[in-house]
Amino acid sequence: MLNGIKMTNSVLKRLKFKLLGQREYLNYLRKQGIVIGNDCEIYNDVSFGSEPYLIEIGNHVRITQGCKFITHDGGVWVLRYKYNINDIDLVNKIKVGNNVHIGMNSIIMPGVKIGNDVIIGCGAVVTKDIPDGEIWGGVPAKKIKTIKEYYDNHKDEFDYTKNMSMKEKKEYLNEKYMKE
Repeated sequence: MLNGIKMTNSVLKRLKFKLLGQREYLNYLRKQGIVIGNDCEIYNDVSFGSEPYLIEIGNHVRITQGCKFITHDGGVWVLRYKYNINDIDLVNKIKVGNNVHIGMNSIIMPGVKIGNDVIIGCGAVVTKDIPDGEIWGGVPAKKIKTIKEYYDNHKDEFDYTKNMSMKEKKEYLNEKYMKE
């Protein structure tokens, strides 16, 4: 029954945040102690774990669906029993710089510092610091390329559709890919 109550509360919380706007959701997260900069977009199913007040997020950061921020090492569960030290924890801060995109279902581990101008690929498990201007992905995450390399590799492929209506974008993309 207790698990049913927790699951119901979790479902209700997600529904509540789907109905709230982004500004209200960010304000809720700030009340949990998360430092959040300006111009951020955080999906409403991101988990900030049991110590959200140890997380700092810079300006212009997007954190997408299913991401998890882990501020503690659950492995001490074993140590508590083995060494009879029931009151230990192992926690650390997480800091995200400015102009960062964190892809779907990524996991950011305790003590990680993510630099500025960073892209983290979907499903990455970030276990160490990421310097400015790099793209990381994988399990565990590793450097894939620099932001400059990414731009240079794709600058001739960009579609300028961000400010189109959904209808205009659909027409544009259908026309582009129907020709191929």
